[in-house]
Amino acid sequence: MTAAGFESIEAELKQLKTVERPSVIKAISTAREHGDLSENAEYHAAKERQSFIESRVMELEDKISRAQVIDISTLSGEDVKFGATVKLVDEDTDDETVYQIVGEVEADVKSGRISIGSPLAKALIGKTVGDSIEVNTPGGGKSYEILEVKYI
Repeated sequence: MTAAGFESIEAELKQLKTVERPSVIKAISTAREHGDLSENAEYHAAKERQSFIESRVMELEDKISRAQVIDISTLSGEDVKFGATVKLVDEDTDDETVYQIVGEVEADVKSGRISIGSPLAKALIGKTVGDSIEVNTPGGGKSYEILEVKYI
């Protein structure tokens, strides 16, 4: 994953441990004071939230422990590889798009970050400016030409 993705995961983990966890513990304590726990909706909602938080903490800690952080600023070259920001043109519609190839954890297509495991990223890896690629999409095959490759 990229350094930015790693920092994002660490920030979420810190938020969960320092803000969310103490907040839900306080909510459980307050709900207990209301008496009968078997019919206490506040208590059950707080316990559910606590379960979610603890699961997410474990998941994030696992991702951090297994992460391989790659500093994109040290990468360069003409060919597409992990971390590259690639400008493409759809050969059918002439629409231009820009994607950065990132780790699965930090992928967000709406923000222009695609997973290294996505069909588009797999088709792009190893290609250079001027190359055309074919990608199978749910709507059928798409053809793209690579206009630019950079490492930011």
